Amino acid sequence: MVFIVYDLEMTVVHKKSQMPEIIELGAVKVADNDGKLDIVDTFQTFVKPTKTPVLSKDTIAFTGISQDDVDAAEPFREVVERFVAWIGTNDYYLISWGPDDKIQLVRECHSNGVRTDWIVNHNNLQKLFAGIVKQDKHQQIGLKAALEMMEIPFSGSHHRALDDAMNTARLFLKLSDRVRLQKNRLSDEQIYQTEIVYKTSQFTNTPFADLAKLLGQEKEPTTA
Repeated sequence: MVFIVYDLEMTVVHKKSQMPEIIELGAVKVADNDGKLDIVDTFQTFVKPTKTPVLSKDTIAFTGISQDDVDAAEPFREVVERFVAWIGTNDYYLISWGPDDKIQLVRECHSNGVRTDWIVNHNNLQKLFAGIVKQDKHQQIGLKAALEMMEIPFSGSHHRALDDAMNTARLFLKLSDRVRLQKNRLSDEQIYQTEIVYKTSQFTNTPFADLAKLLGQEKEPTTA
Protein backbone atom coordinates (compact mmCIF):
# COMPACT_ATOMS: atom_id res chain seq x y z
CA MET A 1 0.00 0.00 0.00
CA VAL A 2 1.26 3.48 -0.91
CA PHE A 3 -0.09 6.90 -0.01
CA ILE A 4 -0.30 9.61 -2.68
CA VAL A 5 -0.45 13.06 -1.10
CA TYR A 6 -1.23 15.63 -3.78
CA ASP A 7 -2.06 19.30 -4.28
CA LEU A 8 -3.43 21.34 -7.16
CA GLU A 9 -2.96 24.96 -8.14
CA MET A 10 -5.67 26.59 -10.22
CA THR A 11 -6.38 29.76 -12.13
CA VAL A 12 -7.94 32.59 -10.16
CA VAL A 13 -11.35 33.69 -11.38
CA HIS A 14 -13.76 36.29 -10.05
CA LYS A 15 -16.99 35.76 -11.95
CA LYS A 16 -19.51 33.08 -11.05
CA SER A 17 -19.81 32.18 -14.71
CA GLN A 18 -16.13 31.28 -14.90
CA MET A 19 -14.56 28.00 -13.83
CA PRO A 20 -10.97 27.68 -12.63
CA GLU A 21 -8.55 25.36 -14.41
CA ILE A 22 -5.76 23.28 -12.92
CA ILE A 23 -2.37 24.72 -13.85
CA GLU A 24 -0.07 22.71 -11.57
CA LEU A 25 -0.13 19.28 -9.96
CA GLY A 26 2.30 18.21 -7.27
CA ALA A 27 2.35 14.94 -5.39
CA VAL A 28 4.39 13.01 -2.85
CA LYS A 29 4.49 9.22 -2.64
CA VAL A 30 4.69 7.77 0.87
CA ALA A 31 5.46 4.07 1.33
CA ASP A 32 7.01 1.62 3.75
CA ASN A 33 10.76 2.11 3.85
CA ASP A 34 12.63 -0.36 6.06
CA GLY A 35 9.68 -0.82 8.36
CA LYS A 36 8.47 2.78 8.60
CA LEU A 37 6.51 5.16 6.42
CA ASP A 38 8.67 7.59 4.50
CA ILE A 39 8.61 9.82 1.43
CA VAL A 40 9.96 7.78 -1.48
CA ASP A 41 9.19 9.86 -4.59
CA THR A 42 7.72 13.13 -5.86
CA PHE A 43 5.79 14.28 -8.94
CA GLN A 44 5.39 17.81 -10.25
CA THR A 45 4.12 19.23 -13.50
CA PHE A 46 2.47 22.33 -14.85
CA VAL A 47 -0.76 21.96 -16.81
CA LYS A 48 -1.69 23.91 -19.93
CA PRO A 49 -5.09 25.61 -19.45
CA THR A 50 -7.33 25.41 -22.50
CA LYS A 51 -10.45 27.43 -21.69
CA THR A 52 -8.44 30.44 -20.50
CA PRO A 53 -4.95 29.92 -21.92
CA VAL A 54 -3.67 33.37 -20.89
CA LEU A 55 -3.07 33.60 -17.14
CA SER A 56 -4.47 36.63 -15.36
CA LYS A 57 -2.27 38.93 -13.29
CA ASP A 58 -4.06 37.68 -10.17
CA THR A 59 -3.29 34.05 -11.02
CA ILE A 60 0.39 34.83 -11.57
CA ALA A 61 0.57 36.87 -8.36
CA PHE A 62 -1.28 34.27 -6.29
CA THR A 63 0.58 31.17 -7.47
CA GLY A 64 3.89 32.46 -8.78
CA ILE A 65 3.29 30.37 -11.91
CA SER A 66 4.26 32.15 -15.11
CA GLN A 67 2.76 32.20 -18.58
CA ASP A 68 5.88 30.48 -19.89
CA ASP A 69 5.39 27.66 -17.36
CA VAL A 70 1.94 26.76 -18.65
CA ASP A 71 2.70 27.46 -22.32
CA ALA A 72 5.37 24.75 -22.21
CA ALA A 73 3.16 22.30 -20.29
CA GLU A 74 1.04 19.38 -21.44
CA PRO A 75 -2.77 19.59 -21.40
CA PHE A 76 -4.78 18.01 -18.60
CA ARG A 77 -5.41 14.65 -20.29
CA GLU A 78 -1.71 13.93 -20.85
CA VAL A 79 -0.85 15.08 -17.34
CA VAL A 80 -3.37 12.68 -15.81
CA GLU A 81 -1.99 9.81 -17.89
CA ARG A 82 1.53 10.47 -16.60
CA PHE A 83 0.31 10.95 -13.04
CA VAL A 84 -1.61 7.65 -12.98
CA ALA A 85 1.43 5.87 -14.43
CA TRP A 86 3.58 7.44 -11.70
CA ILE A 87 1.19 6.27 -8.98
CA GLY A 88 1.88 2.72 -10.11
CA THR A 89 0.07 -0.58 -9.78
CA ASN A 90 0.19 -1.04 -5.99
CA ASP A 91 -2.94 -0.36 -3.94
CA TYR A 92 -3.01 3.27 -2.86
CA TYR A 93 -4.78 6.00 -0.95
CA LEU A 94 -5.16 9.52 -2.34
CA ILE A 95 -4.77 12.27 0.25
CA SER A 96 -5.37 16.01 -0.11
CA TRP A 97 -5.75 18.94 2.27
CA GLY A 98 -9.41 20.00 2.17
CA PRO A 99 -12.19 18.89 -0.21
CA ASP A 100 -11.68 21.32 -3.08
CA ASP A 101 -8.81 19.59 -4.89
CA LYS A 102 -10.81 16.40 -5.26
CA ILE A 103 -13.83 18.26 -6.57
CA GLN A 104 -11.74 20.20 -9.10
CA LEU A 105 -9.95 17.04 -10.18
CA VAL A 106 -13.19 15.16 -10.79
CA ARG A 107 -14.81 18.14 -12.54
CA GLU A 108 -11.90 18.51 -14.97
CA CYS A 109 -11.78 14.77 -15.63
CA HIS A 110 -15.45 14.89 -16.57
CA SER A 111 -15.11 18.02 -18.72
CA ASN A 112 -12.09 16.60 -20.56
CA GLY A 113 -13.50 13.10 -21.02
CA VAL A 114 -10.85 11.57 -18.76
CA ARG A 115 -11.70 8.40 -16.82
CA THR A 116 -12.13 8.72 -13.05
CA ASP A 117 -11.90 5.08 -11.98
CA TRP A 118 -8.40 5.75 -10.64
CA ILE A 119 -9.74 8.30 -8.10
CA VAL A 120 -10.21 5.81 -5.27
CA ASN A 121 -9.65 5.70 -1.51
CA HIS A 122 -9.61 9.49 -1.40
CA ASN A 123 -9.19 11.10 2.02
CA ASN A 124 -9.39 14.69 3.22
CA LEU A 125 -6.56 15.11 5.75
CA GLN A 126 -7.94 18.47 6.85
CA LYS A 127 -11.14 16.78 8.05
CA LEU A 128 -9.24 13.94 9.70
CA PHE A 129 -6.94 16.42 11.44
CA ALA A 130 -9.93 18.37 12.73
CA GLY A 131 -11.23 15.20 14.36
CA ILE A 132 -7.89 14.49 16.00
CA VAL A 133 -7.53 17.96 17.52
CA LYS A 134 -11.27 18.17 18.36
CA GLN A 135 -11.78 21.21 16.20
CA ASP A 136 -15.25 22.65 15.66
CA LYS A 137 -16.68 20.90 12.59
CA HIS A 138 -17.92 24.23 11.22
CA GLN A 139 -14.40 25.67 11.08
CA GLN A 140 -11.69 24.84 8.56
CA ILE A 141 -8.10 24.98 9.67
CA GLY A 142 -5.45 25.96 7.15
CA LEU A 143 -2.43 23.82 6.37
CA LYS A 144 0.02 26.35 7.81
CA ALA A 145 -1.91 26.53 11.09
CA ALA A 146 -2.09 22.74 11.29
CA LEU A 147 1.66 22.48 10.78
CA GLU A 148 2.24 25.03 13.52
CA MET A 149 -0.01 23.09 15.89
CA MET A 150 2.11 19.99 15.28
CA GLU A 151 5.36 21.99 15.54
CA ILE A 152 6.31 21.29 11.92
CA PRO A 153 7.95 24.25 10.14
CA PHE A 154 6.50 25.10 6.73
CA SER A 155 8.97 24.41 3.95
CA GLY A 156 8.94 26.02 0.50
CA SER A 157 6.43 28.45 -0.99
CA HIS A 158 2.71 28.74 -0.34
CA HIS A 159 0.38 28.06 -3.26
CA ARG A 160 2.86 25.90 -5.12
CA ALA A 161 1.63 22.38 -5.66
CA LEU A 162 4.67 20.29 -4.77
CA ASP A 163 5.56 22.41 -1.74
CA ASP A 164 2.01 22.19 -0.39
CA ALA A 165 1.89 18.45 -1.11
CA MET A 166 5.24 17.96 0.65
CA ASN A 167 4.09 19.85 3.73
CA THR A 168 0.82 17.90 3.77
CA ALA A 169 2.81 14.67 3.52
CA ARG A 170 5.02 15.68 6.44
CA LEU A 171 1.91 16.33 8.49
CA PHE A 172 0.45 12.96 7.42
CA LEU A 173 3.63 11.17 8.50
CA LYS A 174 3.41 12.81 11.93
CA LEU A 175 -0.23 11.73 12.27
CA SER A 176 -0.08 8.37 10.49
CA ASP A 177 -0.51 6.31 13.66
CA ARG A 178 -3.60 8.35 14.61
CA VAL A 179 -5.32 8.65 11.24
CA ARG A 180 -7.89 6.12 10.05
CA LEU A 181 -8.10 6.35 6.28
CA GLN A 182 -11.22 5.35 4.37
CA LYS A 183 -11.41 3.09 1.35
CA ASN A 184 -13.96 4.42 -1.12
CA ARG A 185 -14.73 5.01 -4.78
CA LEU A 186 -16.48 7.73 -6.73
CA SER A 187 -20.18 7.65 -7.47
CA ASP A 188 -20.56 8.72 -11.07
CA GLU A 189 -24.26 9.45 -10.48
CA GLN A 190 -23.48 12.52 -8.38
CA ILE A 191 -22.56 15.98 -9.56
CA TYR A 192 -19.43 17.44 -7.99
CA GLN A 193 -19.52 21.14 -7.32
CA THR A 194 -18.26 23.33 -4.52
CA GLU A 195 -17.29 26.84 -3.72
CA ILE A 196 -13.54 27.22 -4.04
CA VAL A 197 -12.49 30.39 -2.29
CA TYR A 198 -8.99 31.88 -2.31
CA LYS A 199 -8.50 34.84 -0.03
CA THR A 200 -5.54 37.17 0.04
CA SER A 201 -5.15 40.79 0.97
CA GLN A 202 -5.80 41.71 -2.66
CA PHE A 203 -8.81 39.65 -3.72
CA THR A 204 -11.31 36.92 -3.04
CA ASN A 205 -11.93 34.23 -5.65
CA THR A 206 -15.41 32.65 -5.58
CA PRO A 207 -15.90 30.83 -8.88
CA PHE A 208 -18.83 28.60 -7.98
CA ALA A 209 -22.33 29.78 -7.19
CA ASP A 210 -24.75 27.29 -5.64
CA LEU A 211 -23.16 24.48 -3.71
CA ALA A 212 -23.95 20.85 -4.37
CA LYS A 213 -23.43 18.27 -1.68
CA LEU A 214 -20.08 16.53 -2.00
CA LEU A 215 -19.87 14.40 1.09
CA GLY A 216 -21.57 11.07 0.84
CA GLN A 217 -20.22 10.51 -2.65
CA GLU A 218 -18.27 7.41 -1.66
CA LYS A 219 -19.88 3.99 -1.76
CA GLU A 220 -19.52 1.54 1.11
CA PRO A 221 -16.62 3.23 2.94
CA THR A 222 -14.37 1.09 5.09
CA THR A 223 -11.51 2.11 7.31
CA ALA A 224 -7.91 1.06 7.40
